[in-house]
Amino acid sequence: MPVDPIQLTRQLVDIESTTYNEGLAGSFLHEYLLSQRYEVERMAVAQPERSMTPGAGDSDRFNVYASMPGVTADVVLSTHFDTVPPYFGCTEDDEFLYGRGTCDAKGILAAQVAAADRLREAGVKVGLLFVVGEERDSAGATVANENPRGSKFLINGEPTDNRLALASKGALRVELRAKGKMAHSAYPELGESAIDKLIEALHDLLAMPLPVEPEIGPSTMNIGLLEGGRAPNVIADKAEAHLLIRLVSPADETKANIVKVVGDRADVSFSLELPYVRMRKVGNLPTMVAKFTTDIPSLTNWGEPFLLGPGSIHVAHTPNEKIAKKELLEAVDLYYDLAIGLVG
Repeated sequence: MPVDPIQLTRQLVDIESTTYNEGLAGSFLHEYLLSQRYEVERMAVAQPERSMTPGAGDSDRFNVYASMPGVTADVVLSTHFDTVPPYFGCTEDDEFLYGRGTCDAKGILAAQVAAADRLREAGVKVGLLFVVGEERDSAGATVANENPRGSKFLINGEPTDNRLALASKGALRVELRAKGKMAHSAYPELGESAIDKLIEALHDLLAMPLPVEPEIGPSTMNIGLLEGGRAPNVIADKAEAHLLIRLVSPADETKANIVKVVGDRADVSFSLELPYVRMRKVGNLPTMVAKFTTDIPSLTNWGEPFLLGPGSIHVAHTPNEKIAKKELLEAVDLYYDLAIGLVG
């Protein structure tokens, strides 16, 4: 029987797989793809230390790679099966599927499985690579890149409204940690506020010019996490902030400017750096520029990259995540046509 991408999306969304807790979904995919007559392997991906990473799970996590037995794939369809929290299962109406991962990226995964089913029937040497950890640090993609399988083309799936991406922004994760001296808040002259230092540094960073690329757009900065201090009546001895910058140029200049602007007010570290990527146009597919980051920079050994997927990034990571059933079915055709065009 042909793969039903709508039914497969329902099954996947009903398995909780927030980052670091992907084991059950990985096991389901392993068994499902075996039942579809693929040769399937698991690529183990280490769990971070629970003491260092909130939300880190206890179970094993792994990527899943599937291909036809004894065949080296020319084109690999790939996406991730981890999701952001909080988890909520699948519901639907006549037009949409709703739930965590419907568009980012379990619906995409289901469309790729359905497209691969058609491609192998057409004689295309196709593989499927589904990874963990994309929503946090691309840990799964990093492991996969150490274990390439000889493919010529990689079609990565993220929500692009079924448009082919000509570029995607990179990402730079910045962590600032300020130190101070505790004192009674009635006598601030006896202490040194880490929070004051951090706020001043953040104020200056927000005013710092960021690079602009005319064909991609501007770099953007988001202060995503901010914490510090002990109590309202205590001068803060510590404070930290975590920032994410969407890159449109090499990161070196931006990193140097951040260190210069912050100065001695806080320690600066860079915990993640993914470059921006340009990709080529193929055929008559409508195109777009992705303002978000993907696993593509971490999958450089898997062939020439392309980025395409159903669903809107505007509802990903929200309580209203959804995907149109019609768009899901259209994606199967688009993946099929793109792969056929690439392998000739």
